[in-house]
Amino acid sequence: MAARSHTDDLRLAHVLADDADSLTMERFRAQDLHVSTKPDATLVTDADVGVEHGVRRTLGRARPRDAVLGEEAGSSGFGPRRWVVDPIDGTHNFVRGVPVWATLIALMEGDDVVVGCVSAPALARRWWASAGGGSWTGKSLLNAKPCRVSDIKEVGDASFSYSDLGGWDHIGRLDAIVALTRRCWRSRAYGDFWSHVMVAEGTVDIAAEPKLALHDMAALAVIVAEAGGRFSGLDGRAGPLRGNALSTNGHLHDAAMAFVGHFPDDDGDGGQDDGGSLHELGARRRGPGDGSGGSSG
Repeated sequence: MAARSHTDDLRLAHVLADDADSLTMERFRAQDLHVSTKPDATLVTDADVGVEHGVRRTLGRARPRDAVLGEEAGSSGFGPRRWVVDPIDGTHNFVRGVPVWATLIALMEGDDVVVGCVSAPALARRWWASAGGGSWTGKSLLNAKPCRVSDIKEVGDASFSYSDLGGWDHIGRLDAIVALTRRCWRSRAYGDFWSHVMVAEGTVDIAAEPKLALHDMAALAVIVAEAGGRFSGLDGRAGPLRGNALSTNGHLHDAAMAFVGHFPDDDGDGGQDDGGSLHELGARRRGPGDGSGGSSG
């Protein structure tokens, strides 16, 4: 199920996810859960810190030459291979007792994501992928089924998942998001990792978020791409390096870009807030490398 060159790394990602699941489930809904606020006003719990510490400790033994980037402790090490870790994606849900949260683990070689694993133990779900090895969901490497995006080709037939509206308002795209929800057959704010793994599974067709960090996206990018979809920034450039995300089944990517496309270097925020035309994208909206399925290709 995995390309030969990344089989061992994918197995290690599962080991890391297993260890993370044990800790997060022990702390989920714990009466003595410690919660604090970081300088960026986001929440962090003792579970976030504990998971990342455990991942770093294991990687230090198993992959001592690899660099690590984590949400809580930042970057360490040097080299072309870098593990990217979000110990709990959906910390606010975790704190409130909502079971939609996950540990995200990815391996990057340069700018390409070659392994991704998303483990959501409170949902009893896991998703993973490796470059050239396909996208999978199940309980383990030996008990899995392939993920494949949907074949929906019209926006009017699509299911769209988005994040909270405040972030879209902040970048001046709230009207565009509202327009897209009205055009789609169905829209729901599943949010966080959940939106994008559902794109990979084919249960959602379009997912978009206005502001993300690399640790929020790296694992998701390869899972969506290996399932046959496309993962890009809101500027249309493939991969998880743009600070925001649009994932689709591929058929709907350009159509979705006509609504949510965001080009902060443009004068006046890029215009077209009403998302009214699917034919005015132009070369400026496609960006280099946009013809590929994602950074992991």
